[in-house]
Amino acid sequence: MAEGTAEAPLENGGGGDSGAGALERGVAPIKRQYLTTKEQFHQFLEAKGQEKTCRETEVGDPAGNELAEPEAKRIRLEDGQTADGQTEEAAEPGEQLQTQKRARGQNKGRPHVKPTNYDKNRLCPSLIQESAAKCFFGDRCRFLHDVGRYLETKPADLGPRCVLFETFGRCPYGVTCRFAGAHLRPEGQNLVQEELAARGTQPPSIRNGLDKALQQQLRKREVRFERAEQALRRFSQGPTPAAAVPEGTAAEGAPRQENCGAQQVPAGPGTSTPPSSPVRTCGPLTDEDVVRLRPCEKKRLDIRGKLYLAPLTTCGNLPFRRICKRFGADVTCGEMAVCTNLLQGQMSEWALLKRHQCEDIFGVQLEGAFPDTMTKCAELLSRTVEVDFVDINVGCPIDLVYKKGGGCALMNRSTKFQQIVRGMNQVLDVPLTVKIRTGVQERVNLAHRLLPELRDWGVALVTLADWQYIEECVQAASPMPLFGNGDILSFEDANRAMQTGVTGIMIARGALLKPWLFTEIKEQRHWDISSSERLDILRDFTNYGLEHWGSDTQGVEKTRRFLLEWLSFLCRYVPVGLLERLPQRINERPPYYLGRDYLETLMASQKAADWIRISEMLLGPVPPSFAFLPKHKANAYK
Repeated sequence: MAEGTAEAPLENGGGGDSGAGALERGVAPIKRQYLTTKEQFHQFLEAKGQEKTCRETEVGDPAGNELAEPEAKRIRLEDGQTADGQTEEAAEPGEQLQTQKRARGQNKGRPHVKPTNYDKNRLCPSLIQESAAKCFFGDRCRFLHDVGRYLETKPADLGPRCVLFETFGRCPYGVTCRFAGAHLRPEGQNLVQEELAARGTQPPSIRNGLDKALQQQLRKREVRFERAEQALRRFSQGPTPAAAVPEGTAAEGAPRQENCGAQQVPAGPGTSTPPSSPVRTCGPLTDEDVVRLRPCEKKRLDIRGKLYLAPLTTCGNLPFRRICKRFGADVTCGEMAVCTNLLQGQMSEWALLKRHQCEDIFGVQLEGAFPDTMTKCAELLSRTVEVDFVDINVGCPIDLVYKKGGGCALMNRSTKFQQIVRGMNQVLDVPLTVKIRTGVQERVNLAHRLLPELRDWGVALVTLADWQYIEECVQAASPMPLFGNGDILSFEDANRAMQTGVTGIMIARGALLKPWLFTEIKEQRHWDISSSERLDILRDFTNYGLEHWGSDTQGVEKTRRFLLEWLSFLCRYVPVGLLERLPQRINERPPYYLGRDYLETLMASQKAADWIRISEMLLGPVPPSFAFLPKHKANAYK
């Protein structure tokens, strides 16, 4: 927490590589008997893992040689040679310059993050889904139709248990499953547990998928957005009248209910009244009048005092949110989705909107820079997905978003920002929330001036990070709820945060370091969780990942990728029993220490190779084509 930095200096701390108990600011205070040096730390892990490594070497290569790297990794500019084998003296000056440009940067020759070997010897989906009588692609099919040939090249199974088969009674991946031995007969037929499979007739546990027909319409731009276009036309004709502001989504307790009698009439060929002016409903009622909620009748977002898991790019995926829900998170939100990609029907972007049935209060976060795309996207989501609120990301600072006018750049574009909020409010049936920064430039705070405007525009809730500044903003936002977030890693941090007057707290990095933080806050205690319990949490995550991304080779490696992303944060957690002073602060770097057992020490490693070793405990050995190691080296500290 930001407030924690003003307290007394650490009573005891680790000295990084030195192992001494000298005071060092920003270092977690670990008990002296557990401290060690960097060399001793890695020697301990290598010694403990040497027996396993030797066994793997004997099985993989009897001669003891190391396994070959992928071809793309073995391309190196060594001994003054260029990429095509010429020496620098023999190469032309222009070629030397081009070679130098290629060699700049970090690991430019690493394999692509989407290995192409997934498409080699890939079995036809018609065979996987046991409808071999008819191929989906006909004569144009480029996949294998010979199951025997596929099984000859298929890698060995990764384990004896298939999570999908045990959970749902049937594995939809059939022979391509990397755990197929659990549900495959010797002749290659897929087994089915009738009792469990019968439950598949109930509503699916995952919602908010993209329908294929809708995807085609989006790609062909055949979807019409009447309500969004109506709102946009109103903006183009001048300032929005006060009577047309959808005040019903404002803060609970705000007396803004006077426009219940006025309703927007959908534009149509027989409508004589201009669509830009609110009029009282006249004539026969339509389905639009009956089904659509008027602005003042929108569902209120009442999450006062609840624990809100922040939308986390990459790591805040559905399996991770399931873990956090199990430990007590009350409100969850999907990863940031770009509105233009959603309007184009991109499957990868729509996957960020998926919702598990355990997420009882769930929202999605949108990013965009212009009123037309954001309003149309809001109308699209209002028709197609089940959410409890929609959040606008006005806090993203990365250049890719900022330079296009989105993210925190909207704080300096008040006219566009207002049109986005008002337009989305008019087409949504659920509350609209906003996540903002303190400002755009350093030491130039804008939030306290922007909050009253957001309240008047109809925003239901705002989230802000900076605890010293939040107290001022709480008064400016009242009666609109204001959530605070930032640097919460213990129940003491959460208690101090609530004393600032915020409606509730949002937790981001703290949940990545220890997802059981929600339990600690609710039970007001420190949980000295063991390494075996932490490994069980990781095992549950991999099971959830196999359910979500699939149990074939591609699904397994995608699960491994997101597991490694998470491990790059988990390694910064220091067990409670090892700390000299409680609690650990989120910005304190853990020094090198030896845990109470080998697994606890392994989980504290900041080397990507050790994270991969942990993933092998859960998902089996890493294939030679696995291409995510360099990325995680860069992400050791974020």
